[in-house]
Amino acid sequence: MKCLVTVLFFLWMASYCSCRLISEATGRRFNVLDYGADGNGKIDATPAFQKAWGDFCQASEEMPTLEVPAGKTFLLKSVSFSGPCMSKNPHVLIEGTIVAPNSFDSWDDDDYQKWIGFTAVVGLIVDGGGRFDGRGEAWWKACNDNDSACSKRRQALHFNKCNGLRLSNLHHVNSQKGHICINACDDVEVSNLQILAPDESPNTDGIDISESNHVNIHDSFIGTGDDCIAINGFSTSINVTGVKCGPGHGISIGSLGKDGAYETVEDVHVKSCAFKGTQNGVRIKTWETGSGYVRKITFEDITFVNSENPIIIDQQYNPNGNRGGSGIKISDVTYRNVRGSSADEVAIALNCAGKAACTNIVMDNVKITSSNPGKQIRASCNNAKGTAISASPTVPCLSS
Repeated sequence: MKCLVTVLFFLWMASYCSCRLISEATGRRFNVLDYGADGNGKIDATPAFQKAWGDFCQASEEMPTLEVPAGKTFLLKSVSFSGPCMSKNPHVLIEGTIVAPNSFDSWDDDDYQKWIGFTAVVGLIVDGGGRFDGRGEAWWKACNDNDSACSKRRQALHFNKCNGLRLSNLHHVNSQKGHICINACDDVEVSNLQILAPDESPNTDGIDISESNHVNIHDSFIGTGDDCIAINGFSTSINVTGVKCGPGHGISIGSLGKDGAYETVEDVHVKSCAFKGTQNGVRIKTWETGSGYVRKITFEDITFVNSENPIIIDQQYNPNGNRGGSGIKISDVTYRNVRGSSADEVAIALNCAGKAACTNIVMDNVKITSSNPGKQIRASCNNAKGTAISASPTVPCLSS
């Protein structure tokens, strides 16, 4: 009996020490309420957040936490949180709601690019189940009315040079412009996000990626007025899995090559994604005057429900007209196990330019029908070369 008590004592001590180590490892908590934020959503909390960030970023222990508490609403103006921070895993826990000013004169005029920015914060973790509300309605109206305020819209959440970023379990709504921008980042994990804006809200992209490598986006719902996800220039090793998209303009690579720019994108894999009522499905778009390449792209296990332009390559993208031959080469693009319904007569459009063309385009087990009962659909292609292992509708420029 004595031996048993001794064993139980040591097991208890081991458990106690383990709990203490885990507690200590998680680091201190820096609650923005302790720095003067009132949480009523009416008084500017930006100075309090900046003070809290200053102490939080200097904390050297493992995983300190900047806490935005539940049940509170915080009004933030344009703000930048810059690193490097002392900790290898700084944790921003957003359990409450962060709202933007909803009038034009409440913003400073010196930053028209972003609302909330993180720069050079390595190992950053942002999660917590909270909410970002960009309150962009006034800016959308300004754009529809051709008001000059439209040019002063800000992207909501901007990450620049944040290698090792982990972004998860958050709600993002009604940004003035794009909701999330990932720029010049490596080793990024994005998951379990909900991003929402009305389908008529202009340029409200869900997630924009540029100049970034090894980005993994999965298990999220995105419904906005523009691209659910846009993969832009100099991005490689991008994986998108289990994303539900709609409304919106689909998942796009590009646009690339605007104003004659040289841009590249390669090694992109979009898998197990669903599109419902979108203006486009899976799209590659390049400006005709640009140069560079898009290659090693796979769209696999994709479903469409009443989507316009389910599969589209537009190598002559130019919303303003004045088309010419494209210099951006598109190659090694595979569509595998693609199913669903098209709202348009043209379900597959391969609009490739004669100068660069599209090569090694593969359709493998693609079956798209019309969402309008009794109507036929077709494929349209120009200057595309490759193979159709099994494709319906038939793609005439690809060999079977």
